[in-house]
Amino acid sequence: MSLLCLVWTLSLLGVRGLGDPGPLEDVVIDRYYIPKVCLREVQMGDFVRYHYNGTFQDGSKFDSSYDRGATVAGVAGVGRLITGMDRGLQGMCVNERRHLIVPPHLGYGSIGVAGLIPPDTTLYFDVIMLDIWNKDDKLQITTVYKPELCNRTVENSDFVRYHYNGTLLDGTPFDSSYGKDSTYDTYVGSGWLIKGMDQGLLGMCAGEKRRIVIPPFLAYGEKGYGTVIPPQASLVFDVFLVDLHNPKDGIFLEHLEVPESCKRKAVTGDFVRYHYNGTLMDGTLFDSSYSRNHTYNTYIGKGYVIPGMDQGLQGVCIGEKRRIIIPPHLAYGETGAGDKIPGSAVLIFDVHVIDFHNPVDSVAIETVYRPTDCNVTSQNRDFVRYHYNCSLLDGTRLFSSHDYKHPQETTLGTNKIIEGLNNGLLDMCLGEKRIVIVPPHMGHGESGARGVPGSAVLRFEIELLHLEGGVPEGYLFIWHGEPPANLFEAMDLNKDGEVPPEEFSTFIQSQRAEGKGRLMPGSEPEKVITDMFENQDRNKDGKITADELKLKSDEDDAPAHEEL
Repeated sequence: MSLLCLVWTLSLLGVRGLGDPGPLEDVVIDRYYIPKVCLREVQMGDFVRYHYNGTFQDGSKFDSSYDRGATVAGVAGVGRLITGMDRGLQGMCVNERRHLIVPPHLGYGSIGVAGLIPPDTTLYFDVIMLDIWNKDDKLQITTVYKPELCNRTVENSDFVRYHYNGTLLDGTPFDSSYGKDSTYDTYVGSGWLIKGMDQGLLGMCAGEKRRIVIPPFLAYGEKGYGTVIPPQASLVFDVFLVDLHNPKDGIFLEHLEVPESCKRKAVTGDFVRYHYNGTLMDGTLFDSSYSRNHTYNTYIGKGYVIPGMDQGLQGVCIGEKRRIIIPPHLAYGETGAGDKIPGSAVLIFDVHVIDFHNPVDSVAIETVYRPTDCNVTSQNRDFVRYHYNCSLLDGTRLFSSHDYKHPQETTLGTNKIIEGLNNGLLDMCLGEKRIVIVPPHMGHGESGARGVPGSAVLRFEIELLHLEGGVPEGYLFIWHGEPPANLFEAMDLNKDGEVPPEEFSTFIQSQRAEGKGRLMPGSEPEKVITDMFENQDRNKDGKITADELKLKSDEDDAPAHEEL
């Protein structure tokens, strides 16, 4: 064997020591550092990587792997190393340190190595074990944490986003996604990863943490990778799976809470108001309507929101709580959005539907109670008093007439109340109770009102307490039958040819008391009578003459039973 060859052999084996302390029968092993955790020990036939310093008895160095800047890699216990080194490595743990004294007959014997190791020299080695593996090894997977809820796991062809710390078996770090402030994003089972990682990611849940130990033949093998991964190095990856999806995925729905009663479900074209929390699959919150204290309001199925949300809101009930999981190709794709939604991110929306309506909706009326003896119902221009409770469809209380001393009152059809409530009060019997659902375009619209959110559907519980027949628009008084044949003579109580305010008021009040006519309801009678008098006092001299007195029918050809 040439000296060059012998020196190379020594480099692979690691040697140490001039001088002989005395005849030794076997290797002397001093295990001066043993790690607390030892998952495996070197056995015959294992591949090992280690560093060493080789010295003689006087401490002078004859060889060192450190000086060459490369670890020694080889198979232990099969005769490729000097016998003393083969024996001295047996049973070592990764990161264990040993001091070996190798007698000459277990080293280079009586021949030595020309120019380097004298004959019959005892050698001293300081060894640290860095890596152990075997060609029969398989991937080692340890589950560090697994979420309780796991709807799906990684399969081949899935796209995954994960964070990792990569170390050699001795703990030396070589790479980390955390330092790059970005996940590692790739397809699984498509040859984009080393084989061990392709296998090690299979079956993972989003949010799961694993330690994956990969033998060299499933990693970078004999070549290693650059300057950070030596040849024949086992790799350890601590992986945190952020999310996963498949390009063929659609949305995934979880019905968290569905109301017992669902009279209608949302469809394309409906306008929906909902609250939501938006998170990534690792639980990171990226947006919330609750933080703004305002619902998100939009049409569905028309492209105003991301496609996954357009699909996910189809078929919801009012009051429903639903989880919508949206793959990136139905969300913000490879680009992401802003600085909170990374590219290729799966999004999770926990949605609470407050209400929805359609622009063509009318008022919905549910009769809770209707008296059996009902001959007269409310109509436009009638004066009504009623109690009401007003709330949003999620039950949020807004207003109630019970909070005031008196019931609410209005004249129907005079634009005094919102259109939807006015419609809900029509055709009611005295004492009737109803639930009235008012869409926003018949309520307070997109802008809302004080205490009423924009585009809110309103729910009224109403009870009709009082009903007075009204008068047509523009009238202050109408006759129930025909007016007196000679109206002026009937009104001129003292027969002096003129009617002052007192006589006019006395006459109208008597007609009202006798049920021959009625005043416009909802106003002070004296005020209405005063307005009537002023309408007839055409020359404004404080009295009405026969020439001034005219029926409204004489003025505008109105139908019978009209006002003076």
